[in-house]
Amino acid sequence: MSTPSDIVIIGGGLAAAKTAEALRENGHTGTITIVAAENHLPYERPPISKEYLAGTKTLDDATVHPAEWYRAHDVTLRTGVTATAIDPSAHTVALDDGTSLPYNRLVLATGSTVRRLPGVSADNVLYLRTVEDADAIAAAFGEGRRLVVVGGGWIGLEVAAAARNAGTEVTVLERADVPLGRILGNRVAQVFADLHRAHGVDLRTGVEVDEIVIEGGRATGVRLAGGETIDADAVVVGIGVTPMTELVQSAGLAVDDGVLVDQTLRTSDPDIWAVGDIANHDHPVLGRRIRVEHWATALNQPAAAAASLLGTDTPFTNLPYFFSDQYDLGCEYVGHAAGHEENVVVRGDLGAREFVAFWLDDARHVVAAMNVNVWDVVDAIRPVITERRVVDPARLADPDVPYDEL
Repeated sequence: MSTPSDIVIIGGGLAAAKTAEALRENGHTGTITIVAAENHLPYERPPISKEYLAGTKTLDDATVHPAEWYRAHDVTLRTGVTATAIDPSAHTVALDDGTSLPYNRLVLATGSTVRRLPGVSADNVLYLRTVEDADAIAAAFGEGRRLVVVGGGWIGLEVAAAARNAGTEVTVLERADVPLGRILGNRVAQVFADLHRAHGVDLRTGVEVDEIVIEGGRATGVRLAGGETIDADAVVVGIGVTPMTELVQSAGLAVDDGVLVDQTLRTSDPDIWAVGDIANHDHPVLGRRIRVEHWATALNQPAAAAASLLGTDTPFTNLPYFFSDQYDLGCEYVGHAAGHEENVVVRGDLGAREFVAFWLDDARHVVAAMNVNVWDVVDAIRPVITERRVVDPARLADPDVPYDEL
C-alpha cells in the first residue's frame, strides 16, 4: 500500500482527535484535516453526562487537546463544518460550505445521533449528546423543579443522578421491567433500580409513554398509556442512539448497524477506515461483529486504524469497556455479555453495592465482568475473558480465589 499524503478525518470527537494523534505518532508527514460539525475543539463525551453535567468539571477539562496541539502537529481543524458527500472514485469529501477536500485515505469518526421522539418539538424536551445539550439540561435542575426522564439506560440514569444531586424532583420512565436489564440482566440491574429509588427517584418500570403533553410550545408533562399524566418542568429523552451512516451509505460503503469494518477497522472501500460508534467491527477476540458506543472504543481504536492506514495491518483486539458514576456508586464493565445477561455469578455483596459480577456463556467461559465499588481488578479480569478459561462458578464467586488462579 502506498504511503498516503492527504488524510481527511470526518468527525469532531475523541475518536477523530486520537486518530490525528496516532497518525503523527506513527510518522505520517502528509496533511491531516479534521472536519468537525461542532464549533468546539474535539472533546470527550462521558463528562457531558457526568462531571460536566454535575458542574464539577468544565469543557476545558473534557477537551482532548488544546488548540495549540493542532497547530504544533500541523493538523488542520475545521470546526462548524459538515461533510455532505463522499466521492470514493474521485477521493474527495464535499463540505456544506461549498468547498471540497481531496484525500488519499479517509477516516470516518462521525459517531452517533440521539434517537428522537417523532413529532415532538418543545424547548424543554431535551436530549443529551453535545455540551450545549448538557447546558440546557443542567439549567432545568434545582430545588422544586420537576424533571421526567424517558428511558432508563445509562444516559437516563446518569442524568437522573445529577438532577437528584441538585435537588430536582425526578421521575424515570422505563418500559422494561428493570432499567439496564437488557445489558446487565435483571439480577444485577436491580441494584441500579434500588440505588435510584434509595436516592428519591420515582422510578416507574413496565410503563409506556403515550405522549408528551405540550402547551404553548412547552412540555408540561408526560402522559402514560394508562392515562396518568406526570407533571414536568422539563423532559429529558434518553432512548438510545443510532450510528450516523447516511453519508457512507450514499457513498456505497457496506453498512449494517454501522459501517462494516474488518479486524483492522478498514471498510469495504480499501482507502476508508472507520472508528468509534460508527464502526461495526469484526472483533478477532470475541469472534463476532460488535459495535460499541463507549468512550474506550473511541479512545483506543484510532491507534490500530492509523497503523493499518499507514501500511502496518493492525487488528483491534481490545475488549469493550465502559464506566459509570451514579451517586456513590462507581462501576466498570469489560467484555460483552451478548445474550448471556441472566447467566451471572456474583463475587461480593449485591445489597451493599460492593461486588464483581461475571457473565458466563454456556461453556462456562467468562464473557463479561463488572466491578461495582470494587477497584483495581479490571486488568486481572481481562485475561480470564481473553484466554477463554473454563471456570468453576463456585471458585469464581469466592473472593479468596485470586483471578490468576481461576
